[in-house]
Amino acid sequence: MANTIRIAPSVLSADLGRLAEQVRMLEAGGADWIHVDVMDGQFVPNLTFGAPLIKALGRITDLPLDVHLMVLEPERYIEPFVEAGASLFTFHPEATVHVQRHLAAVRECGMRAGLALNPSTPLSFAEEVVDDIDLLLIMSVNPGFSGQSYITNVTAKIRRARTLLDHHGSGAFLQVDGGISPETIGAAKGAGADTFVAGSAIFSASDPAAMIGELRDRCKEGVSV
Repeated sequence: MANTIRIAPSVLSADLGRLAEQVRMLEAGGADWIHVDVMDGQFVPNLTFGAPLIKALGRITDLPLDVHLMVLEPERYIEPFVEAGASLFTFHPEATVHVQRHLAAVRECGMRAGLALNPSTPLSFAEEVVDDIDLLLIMSVNPGFSGQSYITNVTAKIRRARTLLDHHGSGAFLQVDGGISPETIGAAKGAGADTFVAGSAIFSASDPAAMIGELRDRCKEGVSV
């Protein structure tokens, strides 16, 4: 699992007025997942999507819908999002109290359970529930807005996260989100990540579908910064 590269374009940067067209473009470029950033304007200073967009995406594509919740009390969204068609449900430990309980509930509903760590959130949060996660998301920016620059110090954290997962024999995906581009993806891949969220780099490219392939190629080349 860890040797497979997954590219998950974030529709936060997409033109929602052309959503179906943009998703078809992502599929043509070889995207593995569609990443959906859900923000409530409280946990982060932005307000974005909810279950209606997830349902709309499910009508457009068969690709897994990778939902990242930057919201308070994410447990309130488990049932609505599984009904909407989410495949992966990732939340932040600071946003709730009973993290392990909610990870278990996500799995019981049939979704894969993910835990997201902000740049300043200790990796120990994940260590305590490593057997309960299917995905560990390391944020390489402070969440809330697209188009931010990759925080280079996070590369060392990605490396420690890979060591943690391997030490526990975990098959969880190791995902990185924030500032991923052809110039930064090699560092994250070299540190042990296998799944990459990219928004601005893809949707601002002159050929977004080709950019997906370029990101994948840069991973294979082992390019680093």
